[in-house]
Amino acid sequence: MLTAEKKKYTVDDYMMLEEGAPFQLVENELIMSPSPNAIHQAIVARLSQMILNFLDDKQNNGYIAVSMDVVLDESNVFQPDVLFVSPERAVEIVKDRVEGAPDLAIEILSPSNAYYDLRKKKEIYEKYGVKEYVIIDPIAQNADLYVLKDGVYSLHQKAEKAEKLNSVLLPGLSFDLSKIFA
Repeated sequence: MLTAEKKKYTVDDYMMLEEGAPFQLVENELIMSPSPNAIHQAIVARLSQMILNFLDDKQNNGYIAVSMDVVLDESNVFQPDVLFVSPERAVEIVKDRVEGAPDLAIEILSPSNAYYDLRKKKEIYEKYGVKEYVIIDPIAQNADLYVLKDGVYSLHQKAEKAEKLNSVLLPGLSFDLSKIFA
């Protein structure tokens, strides 16, 4: 029995999709996800507000975005739930989309994306030098913060609902999980 060869998609194919199409490009595969649920959206809003408040207090001009295309290579275009690019790098990589690794990527798990966020995307973020990777689990109500050391992620902190997750990349930034999961 003959099987059809699966098409490998590229950045060019991805960029031809309609704006807002529910896809990411992961290792040449178009991965579709349903739109995020209300809990997911509330967590994104709370995380973004915490980061923006911190940056305002520190008068830091870093670039923050939610669900923006991040082009890592011809095979991988991700849309992290929240991303941050340092002011020093923002001019270099923030265009119509982010072209290169953000300094911080935050992913919120859902049943449709958990495999990719915990495995594939984590490996690729690591490969391309995302300095800090945060995984938020709304069901278990916890978060893991990975820090890139010598090109490899190490789990820096695991925090539960009543705790704070402390950024290494942005010293002084703490995510109060009790507020995130409120």
